[in-house]
Amino acid sequence: MFLVITYSKAARQALRNVCNRHEDVVVRRFGRAALFEATEFGAFCALRLRATGEGDVQVERTEPLNEFESRFERARRAAAAFEARESPYTPYAKFAAGTDHPAPEAMRDREL
Repeated sequence: MFLVITYSKAARQALRNVCNRHEDVVVRRFGRAALFEATEFGAFCALRLRATGEGDVQVERTEPLNEFESRFERARRAAAAFEARESPYTPYAKFAAGTDHPAPEAMRDREL
């Protein structure tokens, strides 16, 4: 998919116009941003906005997250265990201490 982010009033209006005119290419709208389908027409719409946006439009290519890939295993298990904790008021660092779950500092330093 293509993530289109706008940074000015004029760019936001242009994004709204494209989204309203070409609803079939829009996956989701977020106000200042939108996700377009990963089709040639989706790329055309995104790049057209960027070309007329005078630097106020950013376009990024995204891919859906497959949480079951092996590289996300530790984070997925830790998140599931943390959400199943006894007290919702226990912060993650305290929850993870003394367990097999990764510490927040270790997760911040580990690139995926």
